[in-house]
Amino acid sequence: MFESLFMRSILIVTCALTPSVLWGQLVTFDDLTLEPNSFYNGSDNAGGFTSGGAVFNNTFTDFGGGFTAWGGWSYSNMVDVTTPGFGNQYAAYHLPGGGGDASANYGVAFWSEFDPVTIDLPSGALLQSARITNTTYAALSMLNGDSFAKQFGGATGNDEDYFLLTISGLDGEGDAVGTPVQVYLADYRFADNDLDFILDEWTTVDLTSLSGASQLSFSLESSDVGMFGINTPTFFALDNLSFSTVPEPSTWCLLACVALGVMGYRRIRKLRVEHEMHQEKSK
Repeated sequence: MFESLFMRSILIVTCALTPSVLWGQLVTFDDLTLEPNSFYNGSDNAGGFTSGGAVFNNTFTDFGGGFTAWGGWSYSNMVDVTTPGFGNQYAAYHLPGGGGDASANYGVAFWSEFDPVTIDLPSGALLQSARITNTTYAALSMLNGDSFAKQFGGATGNDEDYFLLTISGLDGEGDAVGTPVQVYLADYRFADNDLDFILDEWTTVDLTSLSGASQLSFSLESSDVGMFGINTPTFFALDNLSFSTVPEPSTWCLLACVALGVMGYRRIRKLRVEHEMHQEKSK
């Protein structure tokens, strides 16, 4: 009987060790500390930051005289959806403002050919989704135009403008994984101008086609291009990155020990009860 019970214990533990057991992870940036209505842009030269088990790249350069530049990722809880211009580059364009799904903080990315935007994922991550929207800086630039970029649609509203985010998956060797995901942050290519839009809300983007990637890489494309590249401000915001992971082997070992311990405890308790019942019958 004990051998049968032991074999059942091994079977239970073996089932627990299969990859079907996954742990969900949600990156909300709320595990990062910020004062209200503020942001972090890498000014400490840390080279990036970690939230929810994912690593976000960052570069920061101080040119002196108060002139600085950053690339990659920052994080923010700014709520200004009305002020145009570069001075409001850290606010997500989500009316009435703030992160996705009541999340206070969110990520803001700045991309260029010289400033890649990447997220390194935990080993074995299975991607599910993320929430994406524009920044106020980019959205108001496309809506009204500014000294560098055109008003989307032009004077007549008929210009076929667009602002496109592409999310790609890479493995540990830097090779492509899965099918890239495209998100239109603005699209004015419709025959009916009433369908033209600039994204102004957190939108859920399906990332399951990129499962198996160890890194996400982001790039932007715009119809408004000049001598020095894209004129549209190359910013976007991200929140609630969702993925699942398989626990590490050390964790599996702990789970196995717990399972065997529970089974052993139950066996000892059962034997004790049987022994006490036998003693009662013997009286």
